Amino acid sequence: MPDREERFRVMLDMVEATVGPKPRVLDLACGTGSITDRLLARFPEATSTGVDLDPALLTIARGHFAGDQRVALVTADLKDPAWTASLPHTSYDAVLTATALHWLHSEPLAALYGQIGTVVRDGGVFMNADHMKDASTPRINAAERAHRHAGMERARDAGALDWAEWWALAAKDPVLAEPTAERFRIYGEHADGDTPSAQWHAEALRAAGFAEARPVWASPSDALVLALK
Repeated sequence: MPDREERFRVMLDMVEATVGPKPRVLDLACGTGSITDRLLARFPEATSTGVDLDPALLTIARGHFAGDQRVALVTADLKDPAWTASLPHTSYDAVLTATALHWLHSEPLAALYGQIGTVVRDGGVFMNADHMKDASTPRINAAERAHRHAGMERARDAGALDWAEWWALAAKDPVLAEPTAERFRIYGEHADGDTPSAQWHAEALRAAGFAEARPVWASPSDALVLALK
């Protein structure tokens, strides 16, 4: 993901632009805490609640943020209608997520957007950076995919680990072995969700009660959609 840092930069730019430099943030499907780590480096007075179900990634996050009182980490299943009850706060200035919600199909994702709308304060924001494909441009999509996968192959040839290799190493790690085994019992091998267009996400967010929603960043394959409550 060569543009990963660029999407995070734009995400944090828009946090500052909409809710200021001291936000209370919900890092949704936080994984190892990639968003929270960058958030706190840029905004030292921010606080973050990370929520995820993956025990291996949460183990890494808990180790990384150990002792940091600005961070709370919560185990919860976003498919559970009552997941918001596990949060330490009832409202947040910003809810942020990246490269995670494509694990969900469109119907449960739209339902999740409705739940997110209940925890974003009035004037607050939600941002989702993820794979968002435009089905109306199949030739462009095919060219982009071929180019992206060629780059991935070059990275592997240069020694970069792919997804499966990274998890194989985690399964052998003395700290991560059991959480990784549990993770695969929960999720299986990989996502089987949907990657609808940025327009779909914006429309679903407006239907969920957000006043405005549109992409604020895009690459050939991904987009960052911002919704303002």
